Amino acid sequence: MASGEVLCQKLNRDNCYLKKFKLYETPSNFYMIGRDKSRTHWRVLKIDRLEPTELTIFEDSTTYSEHDCHDLLRRLHEGNKAVGGLKLIAICYGIIGFVRFLGPYYMLVITKRRKLGTICGHTIYGISKSKMIPVPNSTVRSNLPYSKDENRYKKLLSTVDLTKDFYYSYSYNVMHSLQRNLNDCKAGQFLYESMFVWNEYLTRGIRNNLNNTLWTVALVYGFFKQVELSISDRIFKLILIARRSRHYAGTRYLKRGVNEKGRVANDVETEQIVIANATEDCPTQISSVVQIRGSIPLFWSQETSRINIKPDIILYKKDVNYEATRLHFENLAKRYGNPIIILNLIKTRETKPRETILRAEFADAVRHINTSLPRENRLMFFQWDLHRHSKSKATNVLRQLANMSAYALSLTGIFYCQVAPNSRPLESPDIEINKTDNFSSENLSIRNEGADNVEIELCNTRCPGDSNRSHNVKPLLNQKGVLRTNCIDCLDRTNVAQYVYGLVCLGTQLFTLGFTESPKINLGEPLADELMTIYEIMGDTLAFQYGGSAAHNKIFSERRGQWKPAAQSQELIRTLQRYCNNAYFDRDKQDAINVFLGHFQPQQGKPALWELGSDQHYNVGKRDSNFPNENVRVSMKRSLSAGSIPSDTPEADPILGCNQPLSEIVAAANDGISESTPLIPTNEDSIAACRYIPSVIQKQFFKFMHDGQLLGRDPISCDEDDECNFSNFMDADWLSSSGNSCEGDINERSLGSLSIENVVNGLNIDMNEPARKSSGMSTVKENEQAKPDLDELLEKFGSWVSDGGSLFH
Repeated sequence: MASGEVLCQKLNRDNCYLKKFKLYETPSNFYMIGRDKSRTHWRVLKIDRLEPTELTIFEDSTTYSEHDCHDLLRRLHEGNKAVGGLKLIAICYGIIGFVRFLGPYYMLVITKRRKLGTICGHTIYGISKSKMIPVPNSTVRSNLPYSKDENRYKKLLSTVDLTKDFYYSYSYNVMHSLQRNLNDCKAGQFLYESMFVWNEYLTRGIRNNLNNTLWTVALVYGFFKQVELSISDRIFKLILIARRSRHYAGTRYLKRGVNEKGRVANDVETEQIVIANATEDCPTQISSVVQIRGSIPLFWSQETSRINIKPDIILYKKDVNYEATRLHFENLAKRYGNPIIILNLIKTRETKPRETILRAEFADAVRHINTSLPRENRLMFFQWDLHRHSKSKATNVLRQLANMSAYALSLTGIFYCQVAPNSRPLESPDIEINKTDNFSSENLSIRNEGADNVEIELCNTRCPGDSNRSHNVKPLLNQKGVLRTNCIDCLDRTNVAQYVYGLVCLGTQLFTLGFTESPKINLGEPLADELMTIYEIMGDTLAFQYGGSAAHNKIFSERRGQWKPAAQSQELIRTLQRYCNNAYFDRDKQDAINVFLGHFQPQQGKPALWELGSDQHYNVGKRDSNFPNENVRVSMKRSLSAGSIPSDTPEADPILGCNQPLSEIVAAANDGISESTPLIPTNEDSIAACRYIPSVIQKQFFKFMHDGQLLGRDPISCDEDDECNFSNFMDADWLSSSGNSCEGDINERSLGSLSIENVVNGLNIDMNEPARKSSGMSTVKENEQAKPDLDELLEKFGSWVSDGGSLFH
């Protein structure tokens, strides 16, 4: 039995994790003393300081009382008086990990923390201060061979600012969604295998050595925000969490598209949690919804340029059978279940083709993957050019996004559960648990209702009993499937779409929790403004992490009625800030990320990280069993700034590979959101050649659509032999426009003109402005005044940015 399991049986189940630590040193050892929340259980860890380049850690199996621990420290001090005794080095709050470059090991610890919020009584922390401590003593380090690169690696790693956007919890698996925590209580080492734990590599050595996670914290990178909001004088908590994947992680132009393992750049899971505290006649109620964003899952890139503000888009045609794209969507289905709904917001028309090249290829990839899937598990593809519609006064961007969001939500549903009183204590998720325990949980339990400082159990209980259930106790609901949104960067346009989806979800969540009598939320209500502010902050945070500047929030600015020249000036500044970061600083930032995540590990006698070329095409050109043999020519399409496309680009072979049906791989995933999984292997022998035959689609999205309306509208909407009724493909652009014009009769052609009841009953959002103006919200004038000179100048700059070209002349 693992030591963590033994400990969990010894300690009270409420205190199976250590929260505070003291680090002492002698010339020969570090001694770390850890205690639990209630100061009743104390543990001792010893780290050898005489090993120059090896990490040797010993864990005392004894669980001490506070008095016994102090007595142990006293004896250690007396035994080392000849060499200076036992010295306190730091008070810390967990080990971030251990790292070695070319010399000794270093220990990274948290020395100051701050509270960010709570989930069901479990505190979520951010890092306020951290420290890197060399493990060997000074004498041992002085005998190591000097390397001029050692300090440079240390400085490089220190540029990863752990005080910004990293968060963790001792008792709550914040790397998992709420639904995942309820339905599967894997703990200990398994937590660190999550794609959202960024210090997995740094903690690997100590975890493998001790076979538990008592001493380390699992860091998630992204965004965490908790606020209290109210509606109809009733208060509820809203928590917005963004988790950034550590797989294929990096900066904007250095990480694009997909790698050969099916991992995409800028892969972020967003979870929206609503909690209503218990009252006299109602238990605590909790609801959550998960949505994701991620780069277009094709092999494509953009080369960093210091003279071109919009570098060339390069599409590689090496993966003619879209195996990497298939792996990506198989992974999503395994994590979230079906359906997988894709909302693609990139441009559909360009004078100089750039995004449109990726648009067509993405649609082809989805079409091809769907041929090997059963009809009920096929990917659902929405294509909508948000950039073009946002320029049209006649197009209500938020209204149309809300309609698409309502339809997507009707397919996936939300997670919902009521929390009933239960005397069983918390099952700690921080160490290895007894594998014989039953963790088939479908609900939450809490020891005392309505108390923020009470930790709600996340395992092994059920909803209130059938016979004694009161009329207001609702059964648990699971989210099945997920909405995946992308634009080119998965930042600016994606933020708008995710906000609208979050608003539609919030209406349904509040309705399910009994706060409202309808799932509608009026866009002009203060609650919609408050949610928009939170999503805007999240969008800015994620944009800084990936793109180097705050997000472009033109639509949000318009909704607030911000003065247009001021908003344009702000967008200009952010464009230039993003350009400067991408062109001059992202390479060092990418190097630091690669070292932190362990993607690059320095070795004596090998080239240093900064001596290598860009890792932008790190996976392009590699081969594995998922791809054609070495004799297959790798081709690419290049979108030049001038808009020219090479005419000699080879076309994909019409004989396409057919892989194992996705339904066989992810059959068990349809019960709800599951853990983010390792890469899904593809057997080379299982790839058989077959002719690509378009599927015949039967189910209709919208009854008002007729085949005749679609013919000639958009070649991506349907295949030549398909029934063009949008069962799996939806190009909504034609609904809002005719020909090349964005203007028109919205009542006749816009999806937004439909009553949402025609799309889905009970899931809608009222996008009409109220008769009265709400605080903080003003309408945009229909007849704009003449633009000032600054406005005209900025508009010309915007056109230059959109069309590309050189920044300097």
